[in-house]
Amino acid sequence: MPEEKKIIRIAGTDLDGNLKIERALWKIKGIGNMFARAIRTAGGWPPDKKLGELDDNEIEKLKEMIRDPAKFGIKPWLLNRRRDIETGKDMHLVSSELEFAQKSDIEFLKKIKARRGIRHMLGLKVRGQRTRNTGRKGPAVGVSRKKVQPAKASKKE
Repeated sequence: MPEEKKIIRIAGTDLDGNLKIERALWKIKGIGNMFARAIRTAGGWPPDKKLGELDDNEIEKLKEMIRDPAKFGIKPWLLNRRRDIETGKDMHLVSSELEFAQKSDIEFLKKIKARRGIRHMLGLKVRGQRTRNTGRKGPAVGVSRKKVQPAKASKKE
């Protein structure tokens, strides 16, 4: 039986080799339950196979599937960045690429002065939530009372 690996680095994230393949992939930012299951089934691995049991070729195949899922028959509706603004391609971004894309999207919205961009600039809720009671910050939260002054002693002569 091949030696089990304890820690495997995929997409800039250290993954536990004792976890099943799907569960281990959840630890990578940008990969959720459905995408992890699609990768496992496209790779042809059984559901109970652990990540540490994969050999080096299979780990390279796994990394390639994360980089280019369309090449392995994963449906485009599972990808997290479809019809990209700049390239028009369907992509799946993970870890630092995903964070950079989110920041650049927000900067783009601010630049074109879209409603969502303005809400981001002002630090307000963006997706239509109510703001009367929740999401408050700063000193204007709640009711403030005046400090109670001690009673002045009257001068008796």
